[in-house]
Amino acid sequence: MSSMALDATNSPLSDEQAAEVNRLVARLSGAQRTWLSGYLAGLQAIAGEAGAPREAAAEQHTLTILYGSETGNAERVAQQAGEQAVARGLPARVVDMADYKTRELRDEKLLLVVTATHGEGDPPDPALDFHEFLHGRKAPKLTDARFAVLALGDSSYEHFCQTGRDFDARFEALGAQRLVERIDCDVDFDEAAGQWIQRALDAVGEHVVEVPTAVASASAEPAGVSYDRHNPFQAEVLENQILNGRGSEKATHHIELSLEGSGIDYQPGDILCLMPRNREEVAAELLEALSLDPQQTVASHSGERPLGEALRDDYEITTLTPAFIEAYAELAEAEALHALLAEGKRGDLMAYLHGRHIIDVINEHPLSGGLDAETLLGMMRRLQPREYSIASSYLANPGEVHVTVAAVRYESHGRQRHGVASTFLAEQAEPGETVPVYLRRNKHFRLPENPDTPIVMIGPGTGVAPFRAFLEEREVSGAGGANWLFFGNPHFRSDFLYQTEWQRWLKDGLLTRMDVAFSRDGPEKVYVQDRLRERGAELYRWLEDGAHVYVCGDAERMAPDVHAALTEIVAEHGGRSVEQAGEYLKQLQRDKRYQRDVY
Repeated sequence: MSSMALDATNSPLSDEQAAEVNRLVARLSGAQRTWLSGYLAGLQAIAGEAGAPREAAAEQHTLTILYGSETGNAERVAQQAGEQAVARGLPARVVDMADYKTRELRDEKLLLVVTATHGEGDPPDPALDFHEFLHGRKAPKLTDARFAVLALGDSSYEHFCQTGRDFDARFEALGAQRLVERIDCDVDFDEAAGQWIQRALDAVGEHVVEVPTAVASASAEPAGVSYDRHNPFQAEVLENQILNGRGSEKATHHIELSLEGSGIDYQPGDILCLMPRNREEVAAELLEALSLDPQQTVASHSGERPLGEALRDDYEITTLTPAFIEAYAELAEAEALHALLAEGKRGDLMAYLHGRHIIDVINEHPLSGGLDAETLLGMMRRLQPREYSIASSYLANPGEVHVTVAAVRYESHGRQRHGVASTFLAEQAEPGETVPVYLRRNKHFRLPENPDTPIVMIGPGTGVAPFRAFLEEREVSGAGGANWLFFGNPHFRSDFLYQTEWQRWLKDGLLTRMDVAFSRDGPEKVYVQDRLRERGAELYRWLEDGAHVYVCGDAERMAPDVHAALTEIVAEHGGRSVEQAGEYLKQLQRDKRYQRDVY
C-alpha cells in the first residue's frame, strides 16, 4: 500500500486529509474498497464534480477483473493486473467471484478473468456460484462485452485448466469478443501471467478512449508482507514433536516455528507456505542414471550453481507431468510413451503418471545418446511451495506459528517414496534449524465476525489443524459462541491428535461438544460423515440457530462424503427434497456460513 500512499505532493489533498484517507484505506478489504470507489464515483456523478460532461462519463467503461481462487494464486495475479491497470490510468476494479453481483454482468464491457481449477476440473469453491450462473439459462447475452481469460492449473492433473477453458468458451458462446487469446498456465505461471497481463491491458487500452483521472480507481489489495516464494523468511524451528503414539502406522508432527523479526502475523484459517528441499539421495540417483556431473555449474532458477544443488533445491525431480513425458519420449524415441500421448489417450497417460517419478521413466526407457544438464532442467518444473493449514492462534502464540504435518512415506512400483516437504520437515526440521516459509491469507476460511456465533468444525486427520487455531483464538479473545468438533483417524490409542488439548477445552467448557470416529477400532469402519449422520437432528438445530460449518482435509473423498452427509441431514431433518437441501447448503456458502479448506 505504501507505493500508492497519498500525500500533498501526489494528490489534491492536504497532508491531514491524505493521512486520514491512508489510515482508512489500510483497514479496508478489497471488497470494501471496491464498494467505496463506486460510492464516491456515484457521488461525483450526481454532484457533477468529474470535470467532464455526464455523457462522457456514461461512455467511460470500467475494467472489471474477476478472479476465482482456491490457493490465492489467481487472486494475486488479478491484483497485479489491477495495480498495473491503475498505473496506466485505466479505471479498474478487482472482484472475487464469490462477491460479484451477477446482475452487473449484462452491463460489463471490459472483463478480465483469472481463475484456477480445483480438484478434477472443478471451479474453486468461491467461484462455484458464478460458474453455475454463467452456464445457466439466466446468463445474459454479452454481445457488447470484450473479455480475456487467464487459466491457472497443474498439468499433472487430468483436467488441466478446465475451469478457465469453461469460462473462455462460455463467454464466447454468450457473444463476447476476446481481447486476447486465453493462456493456460502450469504451476510455474509468473512469467506467462505477466505477459498475459501486459497484452490484455494493451488491448483494453485500445477500447478506453478517454479516462478522467478523477474516476479511475482500483480495489487491489495492499502488497502485504515482503516475504513470498521468491523471498521466504528463514524461520527457526522451536519444536518438532511426534503426535502419534506407539504402534501407529502414521508419523504426524507438530512443528513450531519462530516468526521473530519477520513482521509476519496471521489469522486463524491462514496458510503457511514452505519452500522444501528434495532428498539428497533422490537427486544423486537421478544424476547417476543420466551420467551427469553433480559439480557441473548450471544456470538455475536461483542463479548459477552446481547441478546437484540445483536439482536438490530448485526443481521438481519426482513429480511427473505430461510435458516431461512428451519431451522425454522424443529424446528416448520410446514408442510406448508416444502411444500414451496419442489423441484420446489422456486417461491412460494420467494412469501411467500416477505413482511414478521421473527416475522411473528414465530407468524404464534409458537414453542411448545421453542427456545434457541444460536439456534436463528445461524438461522439469520449478520446485513448488507446499502449503499447511496453520494450527495456532497468533494471539495465543505471538511471534510463533505452528503446523501439523503428516510425513508421507509409501511404496509404489517397487520403490519407496517420500513426500518432498513432509519428510523434509519431519526429518530435517530439528530445533535450531531454519526453514524457508511465507504466509498466504485464506480469506474464505475465517471465524465468524460475531464471536457469539456457534461453529461446527469437521477435520479428520491433519485436517484438524486449523480448528486448534480456531479454539486457541476463541479462548484468548473470550468469544462466547459454542464450539462443536468432529475428528477422525484410524486408532484412538495412537492417532488421537492433540488429545489432551481437546480434553482440557472440553473440561473448561470452551469446546462444547466433540464427536470422534476411529475407523479401525471396531468391526466396521466409521468416519466423520457417519458421526454427522448420527448427530443429524442436533446438527440441523445448530444450523437453524445460525452456526457456521467448517470442513478441512482431503478433497478427493472426505470433503464430498461430508457434503453428501450434510445434504442428507438437511433433507431429512429440514423436511426438504435433496435438491432443496443442496440449495440450502449453497446459501450457507454464499453467506460464508459453510467454508471449506480442502486439498
